[in-house]
Amino acid sequence: MRFLALLILSLLPLRAAAQDAALLVADQLYITRDRELVASGNVEAFQNDVRLRATAIRYNQDTGALSIEGPITLTEDNGTVILANSAELDADMRNGILKGARLVLDQQLQLAAVQIDRVDDRYNQLYKTAVTSCRVCGDGKPPLWQIRAKRVIHDEVEQQLYFDEAQFRIRNVPVFWLPRLRLPGPKVERATGFLTPSIRSTSALGTGLKLPYFIKLSDKRDLTLTPYLSSSTTTLEFRYRQAYRNGRVEFVGAITKDDLLASQTRGYLFGTGLFALPGDFKLNFAIETVSDDGYLDAYGYSDSDRLKSELTVSRARRDEYIRGSFYNFKSLREDEDNDTIPTLVLDAEYERRFFPSALGGEIRATLAAHSHNRISDLPFDTTRDDDSVADGRDVTRLNAEVNWLRSFVLNQGLRVDTQLGATFNAFKILQDNEYQTEQAELTPQAAVTLRYPLAKKTAAGISHVLEPVVQLSWVGGDRLNVPNEESPLVEFDTGNLLSLSRFPSADRRERGLTAAVGLGWSRFNPKGWDAQLTVGQIFRSESDTDFTTTSGLNGLSSDFLIAGQLSSGKGTILTARTLFEGDFDMSKIELRGEYTFKRGTFGGSYVWLEEDTEEFRDLPISELSIDATFKVNPLWTASADWRYNVSDDVSATAGIGLRYENECVTIDFDVERKFSLSTSVEPSTDFGFNVGLRGFSANTGTERYVRSCSK
Repeated sequence: MRFLALLILSLLPLRAAAQDAALLVADQLYITRDRELVASGNVEAFQNDVRLRATAIRYNQDTGALSIEGPITLTEDNGTVILANSAELDADMRNGILKGARLVLDQQLQLAAVQIDRVDDRYNQLYKTAVTSCRVCGDGKPPLWQIRAKRVIHDEVEQQLYFDEAQFRIRNVPVFWLPRLRLPGPKVERATGFLTPSIRSTSALGTGLKLPYFIKLSDKRDLTLTPYLSSSTTTLEFRYRQAYRNGRVEFVGAITKDDLLASQTRGYLFGTGLFALPGDFKLNFAIETVSDDGYLDAYGYSDSDRLKSELTVSRARRDEYIRGSFYNFKSLREDEDNDTIPTLVLDAEYERRFFPSALGGEIRATLAAHSHNRISDLPFDTTRDDDSVADGRDVTRLNAEVNWLRSFVLNQGLRVDTQLGATFNAFKILQDNEYQTEQAELTPQAAVTLRYPLAKKTAAGISHVLEPVVQLSWVGGDRLNVPNEESPLVEFDTGNLLSLSRFPSADRRERGLTAAVGLGWSRFNPKGWDAQLTVGQIFRSESDTDFTTTSGLNGLSSDFLIAGQLSSGKGTILTARTLFEGDFDMSKIELRGEYTFKRGTFGGSYVWLEEDTEEFRDLPISELSIDATFKVNPLWTASADWRYNVSDDVSATAGIGLRYENECVTIDFDVERKFSLSTSVEPSTDFGFNVGLRGFSANTGTERYVRSCSK
């Protein structure tokens, strides 16, 4: 019968034949005496990009009108779905009236109306409409939120919704009324208009409202302006973004007048950019500036206590790396003077690898240049009129290094790595009476590393790998008398156990004969716990006084290094690193544990550092931090974090959060307490509250939430 319907329809002179051919499928098809084509029973009609399902369709050949009996489902290729009880449409289904209709956009937003008028296959005009993205059940209960309107116009081309006499309701209680309202559809990525407001309450600024307004300047540019108003502040936040064919930029900032510093206009500006240049080069920049030291922390914009602006050009290829950078630093710390710390820094490096066939192995050549300047123009250790110490020392250095590296694997599985090279270092020191202005040196160096990996696999499928490692290295020459500006803090860990120099920068190098001994063990169990453990120690012919006590490297023999990790493969990870002397007197401890389960995560960290005035610690540091998230049920998620200063027996920060999220709304509430006290930042408590309506492009998200009406 369906085949007969298709055959008869193909012979009928329908008006739509002038356009794309129409297609009609039904269980029954006949023509009445009034020349009406009637299709009934599981009717499906296809016209252009529109698909119609109905109980029955009557087609008048004289007027070209379609009279449709429901339930009706009208589906378009753009994802729009219209459900109705009955409809009167023209032959191409572009214009007409649908009664008792419901419009569904992108399977998220539904608009129920007494009547929908379709106009020019672009506009859907809805009367006496209720709009929501909440699941509406047939139990008579109103949705969590809805927008009631006298009329709603849906523009399918621009994907916009225009409301007349809109009333926002929570459950069935009216909250506010607007004569006109425009909202973007679910698929709109960027549209001019208001974004989700938020409430922020702090002990310093009081309770305030943030109301962001997004402005689409073009397809590649946008601007977001966010007024932030409270009893203590009047702030305008902004964000500007622009995309180019070869890069992008983004600037964020704020301008403020508040009661905290009533006589000042406060503000900040952060900017970033990334561009692709010819020849595979990349340019990136960052700008960070602020009006005063306490502004960023008071308003919660950043936790940084040092700001860095930079301009960098770089290129990375398989056998070559080039980078040139300019930095400007500004300290927000109360114990640092920007006049006497390096604020302007130039840094460049070039590295190239060669593979000579005559020698074998690899030749690696590196050239690095560095310069840092202070604002102060006074020599080191002079005194101003106010008896404060001034330091205007400026340092420039040039480092060139060439190394030949080659590896061998002997018959018994012993691997031998060799390295032979030399380093040239030149320094120029200005505005410091204690050091010679120009100094230079040429330093030879060599190293040989022996590894003997041993592997075993048990009958249960568990693999063990044991690898002892020994490195003998030698760096010639004596250290130049230059200031230790870049390497005052040294970390001894598994990453530099086999390094020729464990100082972080080239202004310092280890000297003499050194031996590094290590042992690595790994266990891999495809059905259970994996484990990694590394133990190492350094021995040298003479001690290096530039290593601090707690670095673990300051004697003829270093502290023992132990680092390890345990992983269950099912969500539990434990990581630890420590340094201790032969009598088990520990100088540093780092612990981190994480447990991930079906309903959340739980993690904690502990750090202990021994006091060391050379590392600017007059007292030991002992700190514990805990963070957790827990999904209470499919709708509610709780989170918490806490940082505790064990040494001072006082909390540093603490926070809790609660999030409610279903198919139609997202609600976030959080409280954060900062206990720190300084001359620029006072202890404060922040409250945050944010509500987002799902279904509109401003806050739709990427996840789908489905709620059953039985719950």
